[in-house]
Amino acid sequence: MTELDWHADRGDHEGLALIDLEPQSTDIDMVAVRGYRLGRVRAEMEKRGIGALIISDPVNIRYSCGARNMQVFCARNTPSRYLLVTAGRTVLFEFTGCEHLADGLETIDEVRPATTASFVAAGPDIARREKVWAENMLDLVTELVGPGAVIGMERMNAGSAIALSQFGVRVVDAQEPIEMARCIKSPEELKCVIASLRATERGVGKLRDAIRPGISENELWSVLHQSVIAQDGDYCETRLLSSGQRSNPWFQECSSRIIGENELVALDTDVVGCFGYYSDFSRTFHAGPAKPTANQRALYQTAYEQVHHNMGIIKPGMSFRDYSDRAWNIPDKYHANRYYLSSHGVGMTGEYPYLYHHADFPDAGYDGEILPGMTLCVESYIGEAGGPEGVKLEQQILVTGSGIELLSRFPFEDDLLK
Repeated sequence: MTELDWHADRGDHEGLALIDLEPQSTDIDMVAVRGYRLGRVRAEMEKRGIGALIISDPVNIRYSCGARNMQVFCARNTPSRYLLVTAGRTVLFEFTGCEHLADGLETIDEVRPATTASFVAAGPDIARREKVWAENMLDLVTELVGPGAVIGMERMNAGSAIALSQFGVRVVDAQEPIEMARCIKSPEELKCVIASLRATERGVGKLRDAIRPGISENELWSVLHQSVIAQDGDYCETRLLSSGQRSNPWFQECSSRIIGENELVALDTDVVGCFGYYSDFSRTFHAGPAKPTANQRALYQTAYEQVHHNMGIIKPGMSFRDYSDRAWNIPDKYHANRYYLSSHGVGMTGEYPYLYHHADFPDAGYDGEILPGMTLCVESYIGEAGGPEGVKLEQQILVTGSGIELLSRFPFEDDLLK
């Protein structure tokens, strides 16, 4: 068999054919999705006595009202747009010239132009701009909910929060109510998650078929990105694809390195995909043309064991501490290069909760409860310190009332499991 023959055979992978036959859902009620999400935010505000939330994270703005606009740009250039949420009203402060983008969204009561209170926009006038911003925001909050309201704020420049507090406002961090809102998915939200996963799986299938010795990591990664965008996904949040020696340790993003013969190629999708929902699973492939080595198979099988053991113990009502105690113990020779989490929440991006390895729980872990409606990613990275290669595997699941449901369906590699 020639290298080209071997490469052509990769397209016959039974599991990939099944993925491609499954159509993307077209019956999603986005009005219901947006209404559920905004209701979740308001319920979490009420639990904490928060009268108003000022949301600046573009993902959380989209979660709360459905408005999307230049998410990557706005994540860097804050506060260029922000959303005010109270118990009875939402006001979107949109980037200059973009007010029309929110037309038709029933979750938004009013759109106003944003005041960009940042140094690049205001220069040496920043302190005055921040004071004016705070004064105007306080006037609006007082009009909507009365005086003395607790205001939750997300990440904005520190001067904005300082200016508000100087007016006697009690300012609290908005992270907790928003993360707690996001962590439980509605049935309609799950349709969005599944649509995003199926689209990403098609893209990973194309990437897998493009793997060959001689292609660069960057060129290979672009296959996934192109497919995601073509299917109306948003963007890849990271560039986590590496090959050969660059696959160990993990977190080396793709480069101009040329993939060599018989090397491992590992990736983590990290796709903000269809409807803004995160598609987050990891796979490791073999570049051929020869069969994987015994060491490559051992790495892969160890990672596979970790993921499936930890999926097998997850159940509703389980505490985070109990999960950590029962999670798969990483062998000593792989412990130094372990992935920093055992599992984590996922929705429109990575989110609450973080579930830690047993050894890391005393220093980093916190307790809580695994609940029905949570979507989680179960992680593994296996690579020996100083070893030649590593394997990254990850599955995305839903916690149900009785156990779990597997959401990510991209197949594993038979040649690496034998």
